[in-house]
Amino acid sequence: GLKRERALFFECIESPQRAALIHAFFAERAVARIPEAGTPPRPVERIGVIGAGTMGSGIATAALLAGLPVILTERDAEGLERGRATIAKNLEGAVKRGKLTAERREELLSQALTPTLDFGALGAADLVIEAAFEDMGVKRDIFARLGEVAKAGAVLATNTSYLDVNEIAEASGRPQDVLGLHFFSPAHIMRLLEVVVAEKTAADAVTTGFALAKRLRKVAVRSGVCDGFIGNRIMTHYRKAADYMLLDGASPSEIDAAIEEFGFAMGPFAVSDLAGLDIAWASRKRRAATRPAEERYVRVADRLCEAGMFGRKTGRGWYLYGEGVEGRVENPEMQKILEEERRAAGITPRHFTHDEIRRRYLLAMISEAARVLEEGIALRPIDIDAVFLFGYGFPRHHGGPMHYADTIGAEGLITGIEEFAREDAYFWQVPELLRRMAAEGTRFSDMNNR
Repeated sequence: GLKRERALFFECIESPQRAALIHAFFAERAVARIPEAGTPPRPVERIGVIGAGTMGSGIATAALLAGLPVILTERDAEGLERGRATIAKNLEGAVKRGKLTAERREELLSQALTPTLDFGALGAADLVIEAAFEDMGVKRDIFARLGEVAKAGAVLATNTSYLDVNEIAEASGRPQDVLGLHFFSPAHIMRLLEVVVAEKTAADAVTTGFALAKRLRKVAVRSGVCDGFIGNRIMTHYRKAADYMLLDGASPSEIDAAIEEFGFAMGPFAVSDLAGLDIAWASRKRRAATRPAEERYVRVADRLCEAGMFGRKTGRGWYLYGEGVEGRVENPEMQKILEEERRAAGITPRHFTHDEIRRRYLLAMISEAARVLEEGIALRPIDIDAVFLFGYGFPRHHGGPMHYADTIGAEGLITGIEEFAREDAYFWQVPELLRRMAAEGTRFSDMNNR
């Protein structure tokens, strides 16, 4: 009885899962330690949101739920009304979950939300978040106008997922007021907020971003500027590892199953179908001109998009969706495209065990995370862990990619990367940081107090 209970208790205390869960708990608090922490934030009593699409509506919903009045702008009346309807639906969901009364919902929609086609109305906002189409030309135009209409001292934020915040900031004519506030979809539910600090962002603009995140009950993580910031940059890299395994013989369902066995709620192909394949397609097209000649490129997803198969929204993507489809069924048209691409590349498909799939996927994730850390894009390993715990569904019982990396050790990571480099030396490169860690006998956790 009690003796067995005591033994089981100590078994839990000594388990790696316990250490990982404690690390995950403290990660949420550690990310608040930023260089600008002592600077008082600017006052924010009203926010503006540019763009009433899915993301803009989600951001507006989050602000309303936090008690912030919102000015919502769009280019046309139809888009504006669609955005208002989305916000109303989001708030209705909060009522059903017991987070809001029906009376408060009506009050927010009628009094706190101001939908308008007048861009100049944003002049009344203390902080403006742009959530328009992911195109640099569009964003530069918006910020040039914002620089003229926003009040002095207003913080101007872009919700871009990948684009250069420095270039966007310069377009405003007041780069000290500009930063990135990268929300994750659905923005009124997902807890992560990447606060992207550009070269000329003022310290009090940064602390204002962190203060907003706290008010919205989100976990803010400071990021430097690079393509994709912390999370999407790393995700782009490990997603390539999944695509390479796909072309070399693994199926989408095999890869997804292996990653879900590790503890992720969904594997990469199921996630793509949920988000929409067209989102990543737009990013790949943007990068096409600068893609290195040495890099392997897998065209399967591009061909699915060219055929109008964008995932759940179209009923077909990597998998099939709709009436009569039970469970996870691979799209036969995808399978045909995959077979054609394998033949064109002269590849004889080989078998991948679930262990090998997980090993490649996680090594790719960790290696790019090490480069993000080495370049100073992330302040500390624990910041990267927070990004993946709160924004990408990394299983809490593994603590985050950098905490998990420490369970392998620098030498073990290097051995794995060098093993895979024998088949693709361009993709599988050992980060210099890992080599230094192996030489010095240090761990990622040693860097968390800086």
